[in-house]
Amino acid sequence: MYFAALLARTEDGWQASEPDLDDVETLADLSDLARAAADEDETVLVFIEQEDAWFGVVRVDGEDDPRIYVSDAAAAARSSYGEILLTDEVLGRDPEDLDKLDDLVDLDGTEDGETDDDTDEEAAVGLPEDHVPAGPLGETGLLADLGMSATELLALSGDGALTGEALGEIADALGAADVLEAVR
Repeated sequence: MYFAALLARTEDGWQASEPDLDDVETLADLSDLARAAADEDETVLVFIEQEDAWFGVVRVDGEDDPRIYVSDAAAAARSSYGEILLTDEVLGRDPEDLDKLDDLVDLDGTEDGETDDDTDEEAAVGLPEDHVPAGPLGETGLLADLGMSATELLALSGDGALTGEALGEIADALGAADVLEAVR
């Protein structure tokens, strides 16, 4: 089960809403949703969590590229919303590295409709799985100017941290605990 909230920073403080993520398929979709919740070029934070497995924070400032932090990339990679946050940039991959395309093509003789009657050892040929590291990933300092240091954010992502409490602690540090709780 997922929880998501948009926190828009306004002249009067933070305003929170619960976004409808049904039509969000890409980071661009999520960024557009966040921008729609803001007045002009105000800061909007998107909080996403999955049942104490992981949480993510996306910061959108006007038309700037979104800034992303994920508490546990490996757990998020197993989640449809987490996959949206784990862009090539966040994962440190170069999408233009054409040498990696050669690695993705592994012709094993079955491409012409032939069957593969080899043993299980030999049949383990195919597309390599992308490795996603366990633990926090992304921009740890994305909330520093709002009241939460990179060190404090990383401490919430450590072993034994409950993500439901983590989002509340982040909101508390930002002065938005009451508005977050109103949409929870």
